[in-house]
Amino acid sequence: MSSKIDARLAHPFYTDHVFYHAHGKGLTIPTVRAWAFNGWRQEGLSWHEGCYIHAGLSGSGPLRIKGPQAKEYLQSIVVNSLEKFPVGSMKHAVQCNADGLITAHGILSRLGEDEFESWAGGPPGPVVPKSVDYDVEITDTDKYLFQVAGPKSLEVLEKVTGEDLRDLKFLRFRNTAVAGHTTEVARLGMVGSLAFELRGPMADAADVYDAVYEVGKAFGMERLGWGTYLVNHIEGGFPQHTWTFISAMPEEIWPRARRRWEVSGSVDPAELRPRLRTPVEVRWDNMVKFDHDFTGRDAVAAEIENPRRRTVTLRWNHDDVLDLYASLVREPEPYKTIDFPYAPQRWPMAHADHVTKGGRQIGWSSGTVYSPFYREYLSHGCLDISETEIGETVSVHWGDHGGPIKEIRATVERFPYYDGVRNSEVDLQTGAPKG
Repeated sequence: MSSKIDARLAHPFYTDHVFYHAHGKGLTIPTVRAWAFNGWRQEGLSWHEGCYIHAGLSGSGPLRIKGPQAKEYLQSIVVNSLEKFPVGSMKHAVQCNADGLITAHGILSRLGEDEFESWAGGPPGPVVPKSVDYDVEITDTDKYLFQVAGPKSLEVLEKVTGEDLRDLKFLRFRNTAVAGHTTEVARLGMVGSLAFELRGPMADAADVYDAVYEVGKAFGMERLGWGTYLVNHIEGGFPQHTWTFISAMPEEIWPRARRRWEVSGSVDPAELRPRLRTPVEVRWDNMVKFDHDFTGRDAVAAEIENPRRRTVTLRWNHDDVLDLYASLVREPEPYKTIDFPYAPQRWPMAHADHVTKGGRQIGWSSGTVYSPFYREYLSHGCLDISETEIGETVSVHWGDHGGPIKEIRATVERFPYYDGVRNSEVDLQTGAPKG
């Protein structure tokens, strides 16, 4: 066993070299997170070559929604249909405002006929509403959420639980046991590859994490830090709140709200809309069902009928990226450089860069990552649909408004960029793709 010290962190303090990140934004999530363990390169290869465990979403809920009208309440605020939603299953639930802009999204689990859990800032958002017009009780709970992902993740979890988990279908969860603690195991993830989540009371967190990590070492498990976590979202094609976009809010409160965000990019910080998204823009319109009324229904329906933009992967030109670093020693005033493995590295982010083609504004880009597996700089660009054919060349205006701006050529590529077998398509009985 590794030497460790228990702490309020969801994972143990091991006696090795770990970087931590602390922030003071007054948010309802942990103020300390592990930033890096074994280095961003090894951590960034883990979901392709072995597996990882990540604890960064622990302590951000979930919200428990329980009562005779729990389903009716949730159905009134999410774009998804809850008619086919059996106990023991999950949905990626999306909530919008009246203008059809996303205010919250996350995993919604159904624990019982009148009981749900909403994870990681999912609907109705990270904070318990002051009041709702339904017979429902909404409470904030204190739980860990560990993500275990990569081709060897199933082997690790079966060994640590001593149980066959191959009956677990995609977007399903059930109880198992880890280190003597009842643990919920769910099959989902942000990477695209085979992935699972472990959940339970924060009081059990350090024991469960330690047990999984000790078993995982033999399988090449990496501990994934917050400093590499967002790389898998860009590879996996999962636009993320506080990275790709922020929660929709009225324009008039944006000047005050900017104080809690790290507002950056070539787009003027005073502009809010480039930092927001709709379900159509992030390709979540397939989740929208019109069998019920929900906030923003008319706006979402109108956009589905006449879509303007959608999210694509942008692959950045290597020579242009190298110019950024060369400017540190060559230019009178250097360009804004790109930190490894993603940039900017200030959280929570409200970043937006202009994207143009032939001098025309065609959309926005949301930060960038370096993928050590693909050896590419990638970003999610929200572009005019007419410019989203694979192979199109565009320009990302990298830098901060009012400062030096570098136009970086970028090519529209496949979305998602991850090209392995997706979690939903893996047959756990054989380990091969379904069919």
